[in-house]
Amino acid sequence: MRNTSLHLDLMVDTLKAAAESSRLRILALLSRGDLTVSDLTSILGQSQPRVSRHLKLLYEAGLINRYQEGAWAYFRLSDEAVPGWIARALIARLDGADPLLERDMERLAAVKSQRLEKATAYFSANAHSWDRIRLLHVSDSAVEAALKRIVGKTPFQSMLDVGTGTGRLLELFSPLYVRGVGIDINRDMLTVARANLDRAGINNAQVRQGDIYALPVERESFDLVTIHQVLHFLDDPHAAIREAARALRPGGRLLIVDFAPHTLEFLREEHAHLRLGFSDEQMRGWLSEAGLAVEEIQELESKGGEAGLTVKLWLACDPRLVIADPVSSSPQNATESV
Repeated sequence: MRNTSLHLDLMVDTLKAAAESSRLRILALLSRGDLTVSDLTSILGQSQPRVSRHLKLLYEAGLINRYQEGAWAYFRLSDEAVPGWIARALIARLDGADPLLERDMERLAAVKSQRLEKATAYFSANAHSWDRIRLLHVSDSAVEAALKRIVGKTPFQSMLDVGTGTGRLLELFSPLYVRGVGIDINRDMLTVARANLDRAGINNAQVRQGDIYALPVERESFDLVTIHQVLHFLDDPHAAIREAARALRPGGRLLIVDFAPHTLEFLREEHAHLRLGFSDEQMRGWLSEAGLAVEEIQELESKGGEAGLTVKLWLACDPRLVIADPVSSSPQNATESV
């Protein structure tokens, strides 16, 4: 069980670490998502050594966490109960209309916009060959066979494909669902997806433009939600998983396909990958925090040896159960947690 209190001296040290304008600004920025030293240097208009010093003090006080992805270090607000609560409590009491904070948030928006533009430009340039590029050394057939095995053959009512790309998963599972919806932010991708679905004669699926962090779908309405080779492009994968989980019906399943941790830096520079894969521990934590229970993890190793990529599949479910009506034996709206 996590400690829910701090000794007096430790509390004083924690508050001292936050009691500086630049460090409070950093905490406010990290409340909006994970950032690198380079991001913070650009936003704050300060030198890298100075920003690194602020981050070191905040980290030592337990107010922020640090994690490494390849050559990049990311920072985020602490996951620990007390330091995390202190950081968020301080941020909540800051005046959002403060000119300095407003400017920081404008620059943060610009940083995120640049990331999005880079990813969108990459998608647009590669829309027609994306299926071939995104899986790299692991064959489509091997991944699709694993997906079919995990999902099974039992029909279900509805499917949501988050970041649908070319719409391939909607096509793959179309015999199983009554209604399929694909969401993607890129119009070029949606054009390809619509053409692919039309060509396959699939009439029970539709694709639409939308934000992965604010899905334009009704809550608790899908039996299966898939996120296929999308998370490594995102600024905040954790938030995307939480949003996807909210779309699940009680008993619904979330299936994530992405890469295991790797060190292929060229994917970041040349192919807009923001994340160099995900560990099982990281994914389990995110899924658990989204209220989901991990049911299965599968690994598909590449044939490229150390130079290749390993594809991972994580299957989680919403542990709530639909309470059956003893009279009609049909599902009711009431649910319970197990």
